[in-house]
Amino acid sequence: MSNLPKIAWIGLGIMGSPMSENLIKAGYSVTGFTLEQDKLDRLAAAGGTAAKSIAEAVKDADVVVTMVPASPQVEAIAYGADGILENAKAGALIVDMSSITPQTSVDLAKAAKEKGLRVLDAPVSGGEAGAIEAVLSIMVGGEQADFDEAKPLLDALGKTIVLCGPHGSGQTVKAANQLIVAVNIQACAEAVVFLEKSGVDLTAALDVLNGGLAGSTVLTRKKDNFLNRDFKPGFRIDLHHKDMGIVTDAARNVGAALPVGAVVAQLVASLRAQGDGGLDHSALLRSVERLSGAEL
Repeated sequence: MSNLPKIAWIGLGIMGSPMSENLIKAGYSVTGFTLEQDKLDRLAAAGGTAAKSIAEAVKDADVVVTMVPASPQVEAIAYGADGILENAKAGALIVDMSSITPQTSVDLAKAAKEKGLRVLDAPVSGGEAGAIEAVLSIMVGGEQADFDEAKPLLDALGKTIVLCGPHGSGQTVKAANQLIVAVNIQACAEAVVFLEKSGVDLTAALDVLNGGLAGSTVLTRKKDNFLNRDFKPGFRIDLHHKDMGIVTDAARNVGAALPVGAVVAQLVASLRAQGDGGLDHSALLRSVERLSGAEL
C-alpha cells in the first residue's frame, strides 16, 4: 500500500486529464470525476478510478484537486449538498488549479475553513504541452503549512512552483500571467503578418527572432501554430477572454492602468464574437489578418 495521500480529481479536460495521469505515474491513487464519460474512461485506462459523482470521488480523499474552466464551475462543484465541501472528509486539503477570480478563491477558503477543510488556490501556466510534460508553472495562494504539504504532489505536475501569498494571491499572479501571454501572442501575430506581407521567409525569421531579445516561451510554443495556421485548442480563446475579464476587473479594483492590456482584451473579445472562441489563443493571428485585409 502506498503511503502517498489519496487524490480526488474533479475536472478532466484538456489540462486536467494529462495532469491527473502524471500523478498516477508518480504513484498516487487518483479517483476522478467529470461530466464526460470518455474522459472518465481515459482516466481508468491510465490506472485511475472513475467515480460516478463528486461525492463518491472526494469521500475518502486526503487531497481534492479541481481543474475546471471558471468561477461558476468552481462554485458549482464546491457548494451544495452534492459538492466538495459537504462530502470531503474533515481535514482534507482542496487544491483548486482552475483559473478564477481572486475573490472566488478567498470566499472558497473561508467557506471551507468553516467545514474543517483547507484550500490552496494553485492556477497554472504552460498550456496543454506543459501539462503533458509536467513542466507547468504553478502559482499558489494560501497557508505555508498547506503549501508544504501539497508541494510533493505539485512537483509531479510542474517545474516552477511558488507560494505567492495568502488566499487569492495565486489567482492574482495568474491574471498577470494571462495579461502577459495575451499581449505577447498579439505582438507575435502582428509580426507574423508584417513579415509575410514583406515577403520574408517566415520560418527563418521566427527562428532568428526567437534566438534574440524578442524570443519568448510564447513564441517557442506557438511558432508552429503560426506557421501552419494550426489553431487546434491548447488554450481556447473563450478561456482567455474570461481571463482578460478577470485581470481588467482586478486591475480596476486596485487602481492599476492596463492600456495595452485593455486593447488586447477587446481584440480577444472581437475574435470570439467572430466565431473563433473555440480555437487556440494563437488564433489572434486571424484577427490581425482580417484587419490587414485577408478574407478568412
